Amino acid sequence: MDIILKYFDDFTPAQMQQLQALAGLYQEWNEKINVISRKDIDALYEKHVLHSLSIAAEHDFADGSQILDLGTGGGFPGIPLAIFFPNVQFHLVDSIGKKIKVVQEVAAALGLQNVTTAHSRVEEIKNRKFDFVVSRAVAPLADLWRWSKPLVKSSNRSVNDPSIHRPGLICLKGGDLHEEISMSGTRPVLTHIYDLFPEDYFKEKYVVYVKN
Repeated sequence: MDIILKYFDDFTPAQMQQLQALAGLYQEWNEKINVISRKDIDALYEKHVLHSLSIAAEHDFADGSQILDLGTGGGFPGIPLAIFFPNVQFHLVDSIGKKIKVVQEVAAALGLQNVTTAHSRVEEIKNRKFDFVVSRAVAPLADLWRWSKPLVKSSNRSVNDPSIHRPGLICLKGGDLHEEISMSGTRPVLTHIYDLFPEDYFKEKYVVYVKN
Protein backbone atom coordinates (compact mmCIF):
# COMPACT_ATOMS: atom_id res chain seq x y z
CA MET A 1 0.00 0.00 0.00
CA ASP A 2 2.83 2.43 0.79
CA ILE A 3 3.83 2.63 -2.86
CA ILE A 4 0.28 3.70 -3.81
CA LEU A 5 0.26 6.44 -1.17
CA LYS A 6 3.65 7.60 -2.42
CA TYR A 7 1.96 8.84 -5.62
CA PHE A 8 -1.71 9.35 -4.63
CA ASP A 9 -2.89 11.04 -1.44
CA ASP A 10 -6.51 12.03 -1.97
CA PHE A 11 -8.39 8.80 -1.33
CA THR A 12 -11.56 8.76 0.73
CA PRO A 13 -11.72 6.45 3.77
CA ALA A 14 -13.88 4.05 1.71
CA GLN A 15 -11.32 3.96 -1.10
CA MET A 16 -8.50 3.38 1.39
CA GLN A 17 -10.39 0.47 2.88
CA GLN A 18 -10.99 -1.04 -0.57
CA LEU A 19 -7.36 -0.65 -1.62
CA GLN A 20 -6.10 -2.17 1.63
CA ALA A 21 -8.46 -5.15 1.18
CA LEU A 22 -6.99 -6.04 -2.23
CA ALA A 23 -3.95 -7.84 -0.83
CA GLY A 24 -5.93 -10.28 1.30
CA LEU A 25 -8.55 -10.90 -1.35
CA TYR A 26 -6.07 -11.68 -4.10
CA GLN A 27 -3.93 -13.78 -1.76
CA GLU A 28 -6.99 -15.85 -0.87
CA TRP A 29 -8.26 -16.24 -4.42
CA ASN A 30 -4.83 -16.87 -5.91
CA GLU A 31 -4.50 -19.94 -3.71
CA LYS A 32 -7.68 -21.34 -5.30
CA ILE A 33 -7.32 -20.04 -8.87
CA ASN A 34 -4.00 -18.80 -10.16
CA VAL A 35 -4.87 -15.39 -11.64
CA ILE A 36 -1.63 -13.64 -10.67
CA SER A 37 1.87 -15.02 -11.10
CA ARG A 38 3.09 -16.56 -7.83
CA LYS A 39 6.22 -14.40 -7.91
CA ASP A 40 4.13 -11.24 -8.40
CA ILE A 41 1.56 -11.70 -5.64
CA ASP A 42 3.93 -10.19 -3.04
CA ALA A 43 4.39 -7.17 -5.30
CA LEU A 44 0.66 -6.79 -5.98
CA TYR A 45 0.51 -3.08 -5.20
CA GLU A 46 3.40 -2.11 -7.47
CA LYS A 47 3.07 -4.54 -10.36
CA HIS A 48 -0.71 -4.68 -10.58
CA VAL A 49 -2.44 -1.89 -8.65
CA LEU A 50 -0.06 1.01 -9.28
CA HIS A 51 0.50 -0.19 -12.85
CA SER A 52 -3.27 -0.07 -13.40
CA LEU A 53 -3.50 3.38 -11.81
CA SER A 54 -0.99 4.78 -14.30
CA ILE A 55 -4.06 5.15 -16.52
CA ALA A 56 -5.70 7.30 -13.82
CA ALA A 57 -2.55 9.40 -13.52
CA GLU A 58 -2.76 10.22 -17.22
CA HIS A 59 -6.52 10.17 -17.98
CA ASP A 60 -9.33 11.68 -15.92
CA PHE A 61 -12.58 9.86 -16.69
CA ALA A 62 -15.69 12.04 -16.35
CA ASP A 63 -18.43 10.95 -13.95
CA GLY A 64 -20.90 8.70 -15.75
CA SER A 65 -18.35 7.48 -18.31
CA GLN A 66 -18.62 3.90 -19.53
CA ILE A 67 -15.34 1.96 -19.63
CA LEU A 68 -14.74 -1.54 -21.03
CA ASP A 69 -11.83 -3.55 -19.59
CA LEU A 70 -10.95 -5.93 -22.42
CA GLY A 71 -9.32 -9.19 -21.30
CA THR A 72 -9.40 -8.17 -17.64
CA GLY A 73 -7.76 -11.37 -16.35
CA GLY A 74 -7.84 -11.11 -12.58
CA GLY A 75 -9.36 -7.62 -12.75
CA PHE A 76 -6.56 -5.38 -13.97
CA PRO A 77 -6.67 -2.56 -14.75
CA GLY A 78 -10.44 -2.50 -14.14
CA ILE A 79 -10.69 -3.15 -10.38
CA PRO A 80 -8.14 -0.50 -9.26
CA LEU A 81 -9.64 2.00 -11.72
CA ALA A 82 -13.15 1.28 -10.42
CA ILE A 83 -11.92 2.04 -6.90
CA PHE A 84 -10.26 5.24 -8.10
CA PHE A 85 -13.29 6.41 -10.13
CA PRO A 86 -16.37 5.43 -8.08
CA ASN A 87 -18.70 7.45 -10.32
CA VAL A 88 -17.55 5.78 -13.53
CA GLN A 89 -19.07 2.52 -14.81
CA PHE A 90 -16.68 -0.34 -15.61
CA HIS A 91 -17.56 -3.48 -17.60
CA LEU A 92 -14.89 -6.17 -17.13
CA VAL A 93 -14.76 -8.89 -19.76
CA ASP A 94 -12.65 -12.01 -20.16
CA SER A 95 -12.99 -15.20 -22.20
CA ILE A 96 -11.76 -17.37 -19.28
CA GLY A 97 -14.60 -18.15 -16.90
CA LYS A 98 -12.54 -18.85 -13.78
CA LYS A 99 -10.88 -15.46 -14.02
CA ILE A 100 -14.23 -13.66 -14.28
CA LYS A 101 -15.39 -15.65 -11.23
CA VAL A 102 -12.49 -14.17 -9.24
CA VAL A 103 -13.26 -10.67 -10.54
CA GLN A 104 -16.92 -11.02 -9.54
CA GLU A 105 -16.01 -12.19 -6.04
CA VAL A 106 -13.41 -9.45 -5.53
CA ALA A 107 -15.78 -6.72 -6.75
CA ALA A 108 -18.54 -8.04 -4.47
CA ALA A 109 -16.24 -8.24 -1.45
CA LEU A 110 -15.12 -4.65 -2.05
CA GLY A 111 -18.71 -3.45 -2.48
CA LEU A 112 -17.99 -1.99 -5.90
CA GLN A 113 -21.35 -0.89 -7.28
CA ASN A 114 -19.80 0.45 -10.49
CA VAL A 115 -18.49 -2.88 -11.84
CA THR A 116 -20.25 -5.35 -14.10
CA THR A 117 -18.64 -8.45 -15.58
CA ALA A 118 -19.10 -10.82 -18.50
CA HIS A 119 -17.59 -14.16 -19.42
CA SER A 120 -17.32 -13.58 -23.15
CA ARG A 121 -15.05 -12.77 -26.03
CA VAL A 122 -14.91 -9.12 -27.01
CA GLU A 123 -16.31 -9.96 -30.45
CA GLU A 124 -19.52 -11.10 -28.75
CA ILE A 125 -20.27 -7.68 -27.25
CA LYS A 126 -23.14 -6.23 -29.28
CA ASN A 127 -25.26 -3.07 -29.16
CA ARG A 128 -23.04 -1.30 -26.63
CA LYS A 129 -20.70 1.67 -26.94
CA PHE A 130 -18.08 2.81 -24.45
CA ASP A 131 -16.22 6.04 -23.84
CA PHE A 132 -12.95 4.13 -23.51
CA VAL A 133 -11.63 0.61 -23.80
CA VAL A 134 -8.79 -0.18 -21.40
CA SER A 135 -6.55 -3.23 -21.51
CA ARG A 136 -3.29 -4.59 -20.19
CA ALA A 137 -1.04 -6.28 -22.77
CA VAL A 138 -3.48 -9.01 -23.76
CA ALA A 139 -2.76 -8.82 -27.50
CA PRO A 140 -0.84 -6.84 -30.13
CA LEU A 141 -1.98 -3.24 -30.59
CA ALA A 142 -3.37 -4.01 -34.06
CA ASP A 143 -5.74 -6.60 -32.58
CA LEU A 144 -6.67 -4.45 -29.59
CA TRP A 145 -7.63 -1.57 -31.86
CA ARG A 146 -9.52 -3.82 -34.29
CA TRP A 147 -11.59 -5.20 -31.40
CA SER A 148 -12.00 -1.86 -29.66
CA LYS A 149 -12.85 0.51 -32.50
CA PRO A 150 -16.42 -0.80 -33.11
CA LEU A 151 -17.15 -0.49 -29.37
CA VAL A 152 -15.87 3.05 -28.85
CA LYS A 153 -18.21 6.03 -29.05
CA SER A 154 -17.72 8.55 -31.82
CA SER A 155 -15.51 11.48 -30.90
CA ASN A 156 -17.14 14.72 -29.85
CA ARG A 157 -15.07 16.87 -32.15
CA SER A 158 -16.79 20.04 -30.92
CA VAL A 159 -14.92 19.75 -27.62
CA ASN A 160 -11.92 22.08 -27.70
CA ASP A 161 -10.73 21.56 -24.14
CA PRO A 162 -7.39 19.74 -24.49
CA SER A 163 -7.79 18.23 -21.02
CA ILE A 164 -10.82 16.24 -22.24
CA HIS A 165 -9.57 13.13 -24.01
CA ARG A 166 -11.49 11.91 -27.02
CA PRO A 167 -12.95 8.39 -26.80
CA GLY A 168 -10.51 5.65 -27.67
CA LEU A 169 -8.33 2.76 -26.51
CA ILE A 170 -5.99 3.07 -23.53
CA CYS A 171 -3.71 0.10 -23.01
CA LEU A 172 -0.68 -0.76 -20.90
CA LYS A 173 2.28 -2.13 -22.79
CA GLY A 174 6.00 -2.68 -22.34
CA GLY A 175 9.20 -3.02 -24.31
CA ASP A 176 10.08 -1.77 -27.77
CA LEU A 177 6.75 -0.87 -29.38
CA HIS A 178 7.97 0.53 -32.72
CA GLU A 179 7.13 -2.52 -34.83
CA GLU A 180 3.86 -3.17 -33.01
CA ILE A 181 2.72 0.41 -33.56
CA SER A 182 3.78 0.30 -37.20
CA MET A 183 1.83 -2.92 -37.77
CA SER A 184 -1.26 -1.44 -36.11
CA GLY A 185 -1.61 1.50 -38.50
CA THR A 186 -2.45 3.73 -35.53
CA ARG A 187 -0.78 6.90 -34.27
CA PRO A 188 -0.96 6.50 -30.51
CA VAL A 189 0.13 8.89 -27.78
CA LEU A 190 2.70 7.15 -25.56
CA THR A 191 3.30 8.08 -21.93
CA HIS A 192 6.35 6.56 -20.27
CA ILE A 193 5.08 5.26 -16.93
CA TYR A 194 8.53 5.82 -15.41
CA ASP A 195 7.88 9.57 -15.86
CA LEU A 196 4.75 9.20 -13.71
CA PHE A 197 6.13 6.71 -11.19
CA PRO A 198 9.96 6.63 -11.19
CA GLU A 199 10.30 3.02 -10.03
CA ASP A 200 12.61 0.54 -11.76
CA TYR A 201 9.69 -1.75 -12.64
CA PHE A 202 8.20 0.90 -14.95
CA LYS A 203 11.34 1.76 -16.93
CA GLU A 204 10.10 0.10 -20.14
CA LYS A 205 6.37 0.38 -19.61
CA TYR A 206 3.93 2.74 -21.32
CA VAL A 207 0.37 3.99 -21.33
CA VAL A 208 -0.67 3.79 -24.99
CA TYR A 209 -3.65 5.96 -26.06
CA VAL A 210 -5.30 5.61 -29.46
CA LYS A 211 -7.97 8.23 -30.23
CA ASN A 212 -11.10 7.22 -32.11
